Amino acid sequence: MARDRRRSMTSAPTTPLRRRIERNWRRLNGPARVAGVDLARGLAVLGMLAAHLLWLGSLSWTEPSTWGAIVNGRSSILFATLAGVSLGLSTGGPRPPSGAGLGRARLRVVIRALLIWLIGVLLISLDVPAAIILPTYAVIFVLALPLLAQRASRLFLAAAIVVLVASPVVVWANASPWWESYEGWLTGLYIGWNYPFPLWVAFTLAGLGLARAGMWSRRAQWAALGLGMLLAVAGYSLSPGAEPSEESADRPFLEAWWTADPHSSGVLEAIGSGGFAIAVIGVCLLLCSAGRLPWLTFPLRAVGSMPLTAYVLQIVGWALASTILLGSAHEHAFRDLDPFLPMTLATIVLSVVWSLLVGQGPLEALIGRLSSFGGPPGSSGGNAQRRQHILEP
Repeated sequence: MARDRRRSMTSAPTTPLRRRIERNWRRLNGPARVAGVDLARGLAVLGMLAAHLLWLGSLSWTEPSTWGAIVNGRSSILFATLAGVSLGLSTGGPRPPSGAGLGRARLRVVIRALLIWLIGVLLISLDVPAAIILPTYAVIFVLALPLLAQRASRLFLAAAIVVLVASPVVVWANASPWWESYEGWLTGLYIGWNYPFPLWVAFTLAGLGLARAGMWSRRAQWAALGLGMLLAVAGYSLSPGAEPSEESADRPFLEAWWTADPHSSGVLEAIGSGGFAIAVIGVCLLLCSAGRLPWLTFPLRAVGSMPLTAYVLQIVGWALASTILLGSAHEHAFRDLDPFLPMTLATIVLSVVWSLLVGQGPLEALIGRLSSFGGPPGSSGGNAQRRQHILEP
């Protein structure tokens, strides 16, 4: 009896902790969560970190030694596509809201967009030499609102039209010397013009279309993989030559438009990298829907479950570490310190620990709570259990 009493005394303090971990594990691995989206978002978070902090040359698809450069440009486009996916999942999935529910959903998205923009402005004030994507996210969330209730086919059609129309407009606008002025530079910062929203809203619409198509269906997942691969092959195979290691601002308009170079806003980049993002999402959905060994993907999924928090911590960590070690946030000098691996490990470990011990990411929880002032999210098909936050960076 004394032994049993000692055993119960030693095990009692750990019981609440074990229960909390089990509850959070079920939250991230249960049927109410689209685990493949978390996995894709985790890849996007770390891919953008790699693009910022690794020395990467130009990508040549025929040279495997250059494949690390695949994160350039494509990670951020994957982010934008996943923004649309999460926007769709948080507003009913394959059954979008209607009537009063649609109005409430739109109001909540507007509140979230404003909060994300404010967080982006705060990150810009840290003066880290990285293009902060959050202002672009805020704008494209709002631009996508008029099509929030449309079915998948119309959303894919809208995305294609936006690519064809907006790409030449953005390439033409990028050539304007006004962006080199102080006013242009400042405006570009606060509207996120490094990821120009007139074009990038197409990726969000495509992601919204994926969510409306029903991402729990194996058929939809295979279709996403096939369509994405087809678009990627078409876009990249039509692009002339290997990607240049440096951007050229003096290229003729047609050459600047007909290219798949990263961050070029060229039509082939939109097609190829947009397709690449759709294919990655398809692969992640298929991997996670198999349900085998979920703990293998859990570290990345933990990062993807709190993408806004992970993204903000990376930027803040960059600012602090570079200031302490170098006295400034100079990009090249910080890269020379090889910070990618320690920052990646720290991001994964912190995300895993927080997701198991606490649950939802702190910034995700804060924005979710504040946006609830817009009223309860509306849905038209009883899909409330399948909602997922739209807080990725």
